Amino acid sequence: MEKELIEKCIKGERAAQELLYKTYSRKVKGICLRYARTVFEAEDILQESFIKIFTNLKKYNYSGPFEAWIRRIVLNTAIDFYKSNLYLENQVNIDETRENELSPSTIADNLSEQELLKLLSTLPDGYRVVFNLYAIEGFSHKEIGELLNISEGTSKSQLSKARNYIKSLLVQYNYIENVRGEE
Repeated sequence: MEKELIEKCIKGERAAQELLYKTYSRKVKGICLRYARTVFEAEDILQESFIKIFTNLKKYNYSGPFEAWIRRIVLNTAIDFYKSNLYLENQVNIDETRENELSPSTIADNLSEQELLKLLSTLPDGYRVVFNLYAIEGFSHKEIGELLNISEGTSKSQLSKARNYIKSLLVQYNYIENVRGEE
């Protein structure tokens, strides 16, 4: 059925295109929300993603899951959006930071998905993109550096600062206790 839907979309059948959009837009909107600063930016990324999906649909070769193909386009569109808006102004060298690990399970245990998305949206842009790519998408620092045209050290620094920023917010709003008593 998926193949038939794709073929109808390629032929330009509006009903099929609408069905494809309705089927997958909710599933990938979370990616957009994680990389955008606002809901409006997320909607722009989603819209741009589906333009790319429909434009490139004939290139899908059925060699992997269709949803994974769509997710990759959305992720790349989000990264392109980020890079085109040059939000890397908060970059610093890794030597200027110290690592202060924040366990993802600590966050997951104390926050709802909505609260986590809201928290991530408050991160400075560079921190948010690197945190998403590393902690959620599973990219290595080397891959992140290549994707964003930054050094591996800058990626590590951005992640460290993102974790510290998240931790300070979690402490501030009493989601976690400040174990070290630093703040």
